[in-house]
Amino acid sequence: MEPVSDMELVGRLVLAALLGFLIGLEREFRGQAAGERTHALVCLGAAAFALISARAFPGGDTARVAAGVVTGIGFLGAGMILKKEGERIEGLTTAAGIWAVGSIGVAIGAGMYLLGTVTAALVGLILGAESVLKLDERLERRRSREGK
Repeated sequence: MEPVSDMELVGRLVLAALLGFLIGLEREFRGQAAGERTHALVCLGAAAFALISARAFPGGDTARVAAGVVTGIGFLGAGMILKKEGERIEGLTTAAGIWAVGSIGVAIGAGMYLLGTVTAALVGLILGAESVLKLDERLERRRSREGK
């Protein structure tokens, strides 16, 4: 692996934070507990761990750090999942978004810009599709018709 300049390191961190922030905006607009700051920090942290792993331990097993990031973010996401009102579970989408944002950070930190950016775009599309297509309203109408 060829050495990465300090400016590229900074660029990777900034890009990861920006992509996480943009994804978090959608969650913020929907009133979720984890918004733009949380998503930006998770993405930034994952990118930083990927960079630290590659730079501080050249020739080391960087996959171990990536696995640790996945586990840590999964634990963070688990704290966002709540069971309310009998069987109703909330926070799964936000937790999944946090987990996906972590993968974006690792990708950007590892220098896989296309993979990280395309993943961010797809996460944004998936999260935004419900609002754009008004799926939540359609599903609620369907549930109320079936419940009568």
